[in-house]
Amino acid sequence: MSTENSAARRVEEPDVKASGLKKVVTASMAGTVVEWYEFFLYASAATLVFGKMFFPNSGTELDGIIAAFVTYAVGFVARPIGGIVFGHFGDKFGRKQLLQLSIILVGISTFAMGCLPSFAQIGYWAPALLVFLRFVQGFAVGGEWGGAVLLVAEHSPNKSRGFWASWPQSAVPMGNLLATGVLFTLSSTLSSGDFLGWGWRVAFWLSAVIVIIGYYIRTKVQDAPIFLEARKEVTVEKKGYGVAEVFKRYPRGVFTAMGLRFAENILYYLVVTFSITYLKVVVQTDTARILLLLLVAHFIHFCAVPLVGKLSDSFGRRPVYMAGAILGGTWGFFAFPMMDTGNDMTILAAITIGLLFHALMYAGQPAIMAEMFPTRMRYSGVSLGYQVTSIVAGSLAPIIATSLLGSFKSSTPVALYLAAACVVTAVAVFFLKETRGVSLRDVDAADARGTADLLAAARK
Repeated sequence: MSTENSAARRVEEPDVKASGLKKVVTASMAGTVVEWYEFFLYASAATLVFGKMFFPNSGTELDGIIAAFVTYAVGFVARPIGGIVFGHFGDKFGRKQLLQLSIILVGISTFAMGCLPSFAQIGYWAPALLVFLRFVQGFAVGGEWGGAVLLVAEHSPNKSRGFWASWPQSAVPMGNLLATGVLFTLSSTLSSGDFLGWGWRVAFWLSAVIVIIGYYIRTKVQDAPIFLEARKEVTVEKKGYGVAEVFKRYPRGVFTAMGLRFAENILYYLVVTFSITYLKVVVQTDTARILLLLLVAHFIHFCAVPLVGKLSDSFGRRPVYMAGAILGGTWGFFAFPMMDTGNDMTILAAITIGLLFHALMYAGQPAIMAEMFPTRMRYSGVSLGYQVTSIVAGSLAPIIATSLLGSFKSSTPVALYLAAACVVTAVAVFFLKETRGVSLRDVDAADARGTADLLAAARK
């Protein structure tokens, strides 16, 4: 290889050894595990505890669960707001600083949830305070994802970005794994009365320990060189950044990202959240068994995500994602009948298959979305595409599914709901441009040419 070609390669791809890529991945995952442990802890507690603890008794178990899911949805409403705010300042000041702030916010709000009095003690102040803390939690998590995945994606080599950037995604099932594991341990070792009385609070208080660990690890990494260069351009050349600039320059990218996210988000929350409700209310499975089955499924999901990320580097982003959208549309039609058998292994298979279908869409998202937007507005672009969709997708999925189950006394409408969502995502994948192996510097160069063209047109 000539000296000239070697120099070109150094400019083209990040130096993995110099950037400490594995250290960056560890830092990104550490914080993400913490934040999603806390976010999913709420999801599990919404079904198992909050419907009984923080809302008046209506006489119907599903009514209390739906009320708890409504407060659960507040976190999703807050997420795009957090994504916009963190994205704007993350594009200006850096990924690292905003990630440190997000982990502190989510830690404080989650610990405080464990201290809340019940409805029997303070009446409607209980759900009001729960909603407020859920909003803060969602706001912080909304800023977390974009910064965490970009910290890795912007350090990653072009040819293996799908694999490396998928590791923060695998931290999400790991966080869920920890949340489920803690709840399983508490629910299986304590009596039902003790678990509802104080045991569940321990799971929320434990977040303080892992927040400190995650925060410390994140102090040990730096932003990628490509971001530092882009920040200098924004400062010196006064280039635009943030939400307004993304919508002005890349509206197609934002809406495509939303379409990609739609079915993936709905599928995930049907598998990991609504399944708890279905198994507990319809199949009459006890809490400890449900949590143990989810524990195993989350571990398999954690292992599968990086493998699928590697597939997206080998075969392309589009075919892997399309497979997930098509297969995901079939899940509800066979999974709920499998759960109806009441057999543990069959139930485990249904949940695991759903999470494997989900991984086909989820693993490639960081690389795909990072490759859609230039560095100067990448945090804002990926946060918008990822977080705004959660309002109409993941936040509503357990509510809609529970309502459909209550109205029709059948899982078929839930399966049809998921299938329709997968059609939306399949259409988005169809129009998606294949970006496997693209250089983020080339994306920035194309953006610069576009900016120059716009300035030239403005002068005329």
